[in-house]
Parts: sequence; C-alpha cells; structure tokens
Amino acid sequence: MFVSQLAGLVCVLVLLALGARSGPQPEVLWAALGGAGGVVALTCFYHALSIGTMSIVAPISATGAALPVIVGVATGERPSTVQAVGLAAAVAGVILASREIADDAEQAEAARLSIALAIVAALGFGGFLIAMNAASEDSVPWALLSARGASVGLLLLITLVARAPRSVPRAETPSVAAVGVLDLSANGLFALASTKGLLSVVGVCGSLYPVTTIVLARVLLGERVRRIQEVGIVAALAGVALIAAG
Repeated sequence: MFVSQLAGLVCVLVLLALGARSGPQPEVLWAALGGAGGVVALTCFYHALSIGTMSIVAPISATGAALPVIVGVATGERPSTVQAVGLAAAVAGVILASREIADDAEQAEAARLSIALAIVAALGFGGFLIAMNAASEDSVPWALLSARGASVGLLLLITLVARAPRSVPRAETPSVAAVGVLDLSANGLFALASTKGLLSVVGVCGSLYPVTTIVLARVLLGERVRRIQEVGIVAALAGVALIAAG
C-alpha cells in the first residue's frame, strides 16, 4: 500500500510542477480527510479481495455510493423514490451476496471477515467521494496532492508503528507502483468529473467499477458464485446505479 500510494504521490507532484497555476485553498483540508479515510478503505478492500470472493467483495464495497444520500437524509433532505428503491436494493443485494457456503470453519471465517471489510471499505469510499467533491472545485491537482499526502503519511506512520517490512520484492515493485498510478488516475478523473457535472451522475459511473472486477475475476481466476449470490450482486449494482442516478 505504501509503495503504491507513494508512486501516486510522485505523479501528482510532477503534475503540479508542470502545471500549477495557483496555490492550495482551505478546501483541500477536506481532501486530506478523505485521503486518510480512503486509504483505510482501500486497505480493507484489498485485504477483503485477497481472502474472500472478489465477485462478492467488489459490489458490497460499491454500496458506499449510498453514503452521500444517507448524510443528506440525516441533515434533513428527503431521498427521491428512485433513491429509496436503490437503497433497499443495495441492502438486499449485500444480504444475498453474503450468503456464502463455506467448506470448513476457516473458510467461513475468512468469508465473514471479507464481507465485514468490504462494508468498512464502502463507508470509507463513500466518505472519500463526499470529501473529494468538496475539495476539487478550486483545483483538482491540489486536492489530489492533499489526499495522497495524507494517505502516504498515515501509511508511513502505521508501517513504522507496526514495524512492517519496509520493502516489496523487486520483481513486484513495478506492478505495485502501477496500481498506485492507476488509483491516482481514477481519483483524478473522478475529481475532475465532479467539477464538470452533478455528483449523482458522476457517482453512477464511478461506483460501477465492480463490473470490471467481476468480469476479470471470472475470466482470469475462474471465480463462480451461487445463483442466489448472483442475484445479490446484480441487486447491489442496480441499487448503486439507482442511488447515484436518483
């Protein structure tokens, strides 16, 4: 995580060096907060993918698109009928997708943990969407720098405290760095899109990333899930789309 996030930080520093036209604004503090929460969510997401079924973990994590709606309801807003249906579909989808049959106790525990981590990731991703939307109006590059700086700083602190290994195998370094660059690119495109259009419209595209994960998991890893879980996956994705589009 540290290596991948650091690679993204280097890229955004180069971007700022080449084209920065103004200094940071106070709003970038939202990006720092979102970056800290986002890296926790991303860590949980990666760990969930490594121990659970990717086709189940990814759709559950995408339900974080519901968080902006929930925050709006808590502050007095009323969700539209479409959003209400989407929330119900997302919740039902998570429940159905979570109905995994394990071969043994160890596998069952790993499946439960992966689902719990995916839910934590959903909350973190939802918070990141809100924070980056608030921070990106003045400058997308400065918002990205604030978010990535916070994530790298937090990871460095955790790494030092936990005394984790301070290197990755040399052969894997390019792949790990590429993940960080792709992650930064996705964050940047989302932030830019949020300044050009409505968050609800942008969210429906960004929150459908599990489609790619599911397809790749099936094609490259041969993952298969039960029929009831397939229904849950579709319901969760449909719920995300309805929440964002409502």
